[in-house]
Parts: sequence; structure tokens; C-alpha cells
Amino acid sequence: MIFITGGAGFIGANFVHHWLGQCEEPVLVLDALTYAGNLESLAPVQDDARYQFAQVDICDRPTVAALLTQYRPRAILHFAAESHVDRSIHGPGDFIRTNVQGTFELLEAARAYWSDLPEAGKAAFRFLHVSTDEVYGSLSPTDPAFTEITPYTPNSPYSASKAASDHLVRAWHHTYGLPVLTTNCSNNYGPYQFPEKLIPLMIHNALAGKPLPVYGDGQNVRDWLYVEDHCRALARVLEAGRVGETYNVGGHNEVKNLDVVHTLCDLLDELRPKTDGSSYRAQIRFVTDRPGHDRRYAIDAGKIARELGWTPQETFATGLARTVQWYLDHPDWVAHVTSGEYRQWVGKQYGGGHAND
Repeated sequence: MIFITGGAGFIGANFVHHWLGQCEEPVLVLDALTYAGNLESLAPVQDDARYQFAQVDICDRPTVAALLTQYRPRAILHFAAESHVDRSIHGPGDFIRTNVQGTFELLEAARAYWSDLPEAGKAAFRFLHVSTDEVYGSLSPTDPAFTEITPYTPNSPYSASKAASDHLVRAWHHTYGLPVLTTNCSNNYGPYQFPEKLIPLMIHNALAGKPLPVYGDGQNVRDWLYVEDHCRALARVLEAGRVGETYNVGGHNEVKNLDVVHTLCDLLDELRPKTDGSSYRAQIRFVTDRPGHDRRYAIDAGKIARELGWTPQETFATGLARTVQWYLDHPDWVAHVTSGEYRQWVGKQYGGGHAND
């Protein structure tokens, strides 16, 4: 069995689907079910005998420790995190608690459990920490892409909290010998993404006839990684990654935010044309940039390709087409997730809804 923290979130839920679709090994999902944790994202596997769920906060070390003792997993995949930059600017405390304190508590629970395993179990155990390229800071247009040895220069409360968690994971390996693996990924997109992030929110707003606000001049660049490609990378790192190593995972798709929105509008014009014949591009609005908005991220994923043979299968064009079609095919999921606290947050933050990261 493997444990998946944050498995009701976007990437975690996609990984659950990927894992159960590829192998017979069961999973236990641990999730606190905060605003971005959504059990509807796991509905397709809820009756699968290989799937179990526990509502638990990773800061609750005694409960996590009890689950480790009860289920005896061979690995923990740590997805659980607060991940929205804009939210971190307005409320950094939640990010410090979950991303830093939560990772510490999880590491300590894992270390105690691992220390009591027999030697064969110790050798086989893995703690895979899922992180972000944002820990590396911002690049100029001519800078080389981030590698695994790029110095950390986080610029937002979110990226600082993730950088801190990365350092904790590294330290628990070097100090205590805990067999860890770390991945730093670029911007994910795909099914089940909470619509505060750029792509799903733009789809939602476009279809609702709302403005499509774009921060600043829209020229901020991100490397876009289709979530299923990311899941394949994580499974491969868990299988064959070298203990103590970091692997950068990127989509080889550097795209400006404005170009992302333009492409989304063009896809929707084709797949769900407006009754008046106008383009969704007409809904684009430029708004004041957010504080400290990093200009460019880019991932050099050469190490994972060389060592583990992983490369992304989706181009940005194919991945985005699949993503738009998924949201068009799942209006009930979108309607349910865009109610309650989400609407209150979007109204407060954007007066109608926008996000870039």
C-alpha cells in the first residue's frame, strides 16, 4: 500500500486515478478537505476495493502515526499543500501551517514509522515530496531554465513555504537517513483543477460570459505540464529514483499567460461557439498586476529523462484540447466546486474571478 497526502486535491486526485489505472497496489488518501480538497474528484474510484480515504490534517501527527501503524505503507507521496500564490499574499499563515509545519509533522511521523521497520522494509520505504519550480524564483527572458542545482530564491509566501518544506525533506534525509525523493514541477493543468488557477477559471468565466482578466501585460511565462504526464513522472520517480535526489519535471511548453488565454478562447470558439458569433477573446480584460509577480519560469527536465527515461507525452496543444473538452463534459463537477467559499473568495480577490498561478 501507498499513502497519498492531499489526494483529494488536483494533482493528488489525478495521481490516484493514474495509479489505480496502472497497478493493483492499494492506496490510502489522507486529506483535510479544505476548500480545494474535493471528494467528487475521487468519485470514479470510491467503490474500488483498492481505494480508502481518511479525513485527516497532516499537522495531526498522532493520527497520521496511527494510520501508518495500522496500514503499514511502503511509501508516502506528499501532495498536501496550500498552493495558490494570490491566497498566500492575503493569508500567509495557512501556508506556513500546512506547507512547513505540516511537512515537519509528516516527516516526523514517517521517521518514527520507518525507524521501526525491519531492515528490508527500511530499505524499500520511500517518502516522495512533491514540490514546485517556484522555489527557484524568477527568470529573465534569456536565463537558462531551472535545473536541480539552481539556487532557491522564492519570491512569494507560497513559494517560500514550499522552499522551506523542500529544505526540511532534504535535512531529514541527510540527518536521519529517511529515504526521500523530491520533485519540483512546473505549472500543471488538466482535469479536476480547482478553478482559481488560470486555465480552469478562464474556461469557467468564458462560458459564464464573465470578463477574462489578465494580470499586467500578460507576458509572464510559465512552463505548462499536463497533469497526467506529471503523474507518470511521479510513478517513475517512486519506482526508480535515487534516494536523496531531486528531479525537475517540466512540460517543455513555455507559454505566455496571454497566449494561454488566447488559445483557450480559440478552442472554446470551436468547441462551444457563442450564439452571437463573437469570439471569447472579446471578454479579455487587463488588470493591475499582483505584487511580486514572477516574470518567467522554465524547467530543464534533462535529469529525469537521462536517469529515468521520462519525457512528457502531451504537447501544450494536445493537453489543452483534452483539458477544455474535460471541463465541457463535466459541468456538474464545475458547478459544485464553484459554489460557497470559492465564490466568496473570487469576489473578494478579483471582483469576478481571475488567477494566473
